[in-house]
Amino acid sequence: MDALITQFFNLEIMLKAWPMMLRGLGMTVLLCLAVIPLGLAGGLIVALASTSSSRAVRWTTAILVDIFRAVPPLALLIFISAGLPFAGIRLSPFAAVCLSFFLNNSAYYGEIIRAGIESIGDGQRQAARSTGLTALQTQAYVVLPQAIRNVLPDLVSNTIEVVKLTSLASVVAFAELLYSAEMARSVTYNASPIVMAALMYLALLWPAVRFASSLEHKLKS
Repeated sequence: MDALITQFFNLEIMLKAWPMMLRGLGMTVLLCLAVIPLGLAGGLIVALASTSSSRAVRWTTAILVDIFRAVPPLALLIFISAGLPFAGIRLSPFAAVCLSFFLNNSAYYGEIIRAGIESIGDGQRQAARSTGLTALQTQAYVVLPQAIRNVLPDLVSNTIEVVKLTSLASVVAFAELLYSAEMARSVTYNASPIVMAALMYLALLWPAVRFASSLEHKLKS
């Protein structure tokens, strides 16, 4: 038992690693503040394109969504960070992560928002148009607010997954939380920093998990 505590729950090592871990947490939060809005904005564009009256736009969007949902995020990130330089395109680790997450998350957010849009009956659209609203105004003021409300728990759940996926940024040496924990582990030869990172992720995400659960219960009631 003492060996287990020393190897995984060594408070002395955790305290020494704390400044580095705190900087890593700050970079993780910064990354989330970038990739989540990008994903939501891309998802909205994807959802509107998926419900377009143009069949060509719908089919093109569907193909792109399927591709970026099927490709593993890690493979996409490695391709962008290590493959694009062969084509003369060199991105910083932060930019590479943002681009790969934008492509991946837009597909998932887009499918969620599209389901919300399709859950709104045509009667509401027709009623809105009969009051003099344009098609764009109907979409912006009538359809989208209800659609977002209907799928809000799914959007929150997907956002939680996005936060967890930011740990993939360690692959391209972006100094987020997991990368910082791995650096501390390599210096101390102790797994306590990894456990510490897991606890910090738990503290960061548990309120969001509870929030998503409460939303689901409210919408069902």
